Amino acid sequence: MSQGDIAPTREGTTMRVFVTGASGHLGSAVVPALLSAGHEVVGLARSETSAAAIEKLGAEARRGDLSDLDLLRDEAAASDGVIHLAFRHDLMLNGDMAGAAEADLDALTALADGLGGSGKPLVGTSGTAMLAMGGIVGRPGTERDAFPSGYRIDAENFVVDLASRGVRSSIVRLAPTVHSSLDRYGFITAIIATARQNGYAAYVGDGANRWPAVHTLDAAELYRLALEKAPAGTRLHAAADEGVPFQQIATVIGRSLDIPVRSIGPDEADDYFGFLGAFAQMDNPTSSAITRELLGWAPARPGLIADLDEGHYFQA
Repeated sequence: MSQGDIAPTREGTTMRVFVTGASGHLGSAVVPALLSAGHEVVGLARSETSAAAIEKLGAEARRGDLSDLDLLRDEAAASDGVIHLAFRHDLMLNGDMAGAAEADLDALTALADGLGGSGKPLVGTSGTAMLAMGGIVGRPGTERDAFPSGYRIDAENFVVDLASRGVRSSIVRLAPTVHSSLDRYGFITAIIATARQNGYAAYVGDGANRWPAVHTLDAAELYRLALEKAPAGTRLHAAADEGVPFQQIATVIGRSLDIPVRSIGPDEADDYFGFLGAFAQMDNPTSSAITRELLGWAPARPGLIADLDEGHYFQA
C-alpha cells in the first residue's frame, strides 16, 4: 500500500483506539475526547493506579509499559488506530536523555510493526521546542520545518516515514506549555514552584523570548482529528498561542503569588530554573496555520495568560 492509497477514516466510523500514556496529563483529556466521539479506547496502564484512572474515564485498561514491546505490537495489531502519548520522562529527568529517546523509538517500532501495511492511523508525539533547537530563528516555525536527525527528531522522522509502509501516520508537535487545571507536572507548574521556592519570579534578560502554548483540551481535540483524518506523513502543530513573551508569564506568576518579578542574567538561569534553564531562554514562536486549515482545528479554550489568571495554578 502506497502513501497515496491511504484514505482517512470514514466520518462517523467507530474505531477501537489503543492509547499509550492514557492516564497522564494529556491522556486524561485525549481519552474522553475519543469516547465522546464514539470511539472505543484501550489504554496502556503501567500500574494498578493508572489502570483504575483509565477505567474511571470509561476506557479499557491494559497492564504494561513501553518496555513490553510484544504487548505494544499485539495491541496495535488488534486496534483500528494508535495514539502514542507515553514517554520515559523518568529517564529524561535523571539525565538519561539518550535512553529515553531510544525507549521511545523502540516503542514506536513495535507499534508500527503491529500496524504495517494496514492503512490504519498512528499518531505520534513530538515537540515544537525542537524547532528552536534546530535553529529556526527570526520567524515562527511551521509544520513544513523538518530536520534530518536529533533528539526526538529521529522518532518524529520515523513516524512520518511510516507513510511509505502503509500506515496513515502523523506527528503532533506539542507546545512546551500544555496548560489547564489538569496540569500537575508540566513546565508551568515547575516554574511556579521555582518562583515560590526562590521568593521571586524571574525571566532571563529582557524576557522577550516567546513560548507557544496550548490548552490541554484543545490539544486533545487535535489528537482526535489527527487520528480520524490526518493525511499520511503529516506534521501537525498543537500551538494555540503562537508565542507568549516569557517576561509576561513571569509577571503573571509574580502578581499571583504576590512576590517580586526580576530579570536575571543567562549565567544565573541554570541556578534559578534548574533543568529548565535552557528552556526558559528559548525563543520558540510557532505557527499552527497549516494544521488549522488542514484539519479544521479551532482551539477555543483560554490562552496561557488567561488560564494563569483563572488562579487554579496557584491554589495550595
